[in-house]
Amino acid sequence: MNTTPRPQLALAGVLLFLAGCAQTGPPLPPSLELPQPPTDLRATRKGNSVTLVWTEPTRTMDRVAVRYLGPTNVCRSVAAEMSSCGNPVSIIAAPSTPIQQPKTAAAPSATYSDKVPEAVLAQNPEDEITYAVEVFNQNGRSAGLSNRARVPAVPTLPPPSDFAAQLTGDGVVLTWTSASEIPQVPDVQYRYRIYRRDETTGKDSIAGEVPATQAAPERFLDVGLEWERTYLYRVTAVSIVNRNGVETQVEGDDTPAIRILAHDVFPPNVPSGLQAVYSSEGQKSFVDLIWAPVTNADLAGYNVYRQEEGGSVVKLNSELVKSPAYRDSAVLPGKTYGYFVSTMDVRGNESGRSEEARETVPSSQ
Repeated sequence: MNTTPRPQLALAGVLLFLAGCAQTGPPLPPSLELPQPPTDLRATRKGNSVTLVWTEPTRTMDRVAVRYLGPTNVCRSVAAEMSSCGNPVSIIAAPSTPIQQPKTAAAPSATYSDKVPEAVLAQNPEDEITYAVEVFNQNGRSAGLSNRARVPAVPTLPPPSDFAAQLTGDGVVLTWTSASEIPQVPDVQYRYRIYRRDETTGKDSIAGEVPATQAAPERFLDVGLEWERTYLYRVTAVSIVNRNGVETQVEGDDTPAIRILAHDVFPPNVPSGLQAVYSSEGQKSFVDLIWAPVTNADLAGYNVYRQEEGGSVVKLNSELVKSPAYRDSAVLPGKTYGYFVSTMDVRGNESGRSEEARETVPSSQ
């Protein structure tokens, strides 16, 4: 039987190993470590402030982890297209520590607030302002701009300077004066938005909106509150842009907040139209009372009072009367009675008494 010498077997093994390790193509160039440009830049505007939010790059264009980032340019343009940053409105310094790779799917986010000059907004109030960010590596090189984010350049109204709030039995009355001048921009309307914040939960609600009229006193009644809670009220002007069937809203700056403790010390309305009518059935005499119903939403019922001539006023009902009618069966012949009615709400606030209604029970024959 033929056998291969051991030295030849060893040489063949080495050649096979070297062949498996050989490169199959030309050598790769060294990585430039260019951070991937952000693709989720978002821009929101309130007044003349624009807040930008984006995700910081954690990978390079070579799809390897970013170790260090350089500075970031914040770019702003009034032109419809932005091909390069030009003169950045701000340069955000490079992070002072190495980039930490996220252990979850959520990468770290970055934010920047840009105060847009009035002159920039006035250049083209019917158009938009375009933003982008450009992230560099440590060597001052980038892979280009991020996605573009746009906000309307529409003017916003200043907040009212005489905003006031007053608690009443019907709700909170809010008053202010509109701006002295309202810009006339095509396809733009202006409204005042009233915010109500629950101090306990910190949750904002829109209490209502009213159109902005030039240099006119404004009034709004908020009936959507809950009694025995504390609220913070503020007003902001809203510019509503409607172009090509698409509506965009831009809020202006807010008024200072006014704190209101909605403590109910307000009784329901005083009943009106009270009438007293004597009647009898057989030997039994009584006086029937009727009055106009009170429509307060928090009405719990009515109290009925009676006064004999020369006597004191006494309450006839032990429990609240639920309907606007009452029969007094404890009357005596030959007596004249004066009657009054009041209202009570669910929190125990009682109204004043109605006007008196008098009736005389005839003497027995």
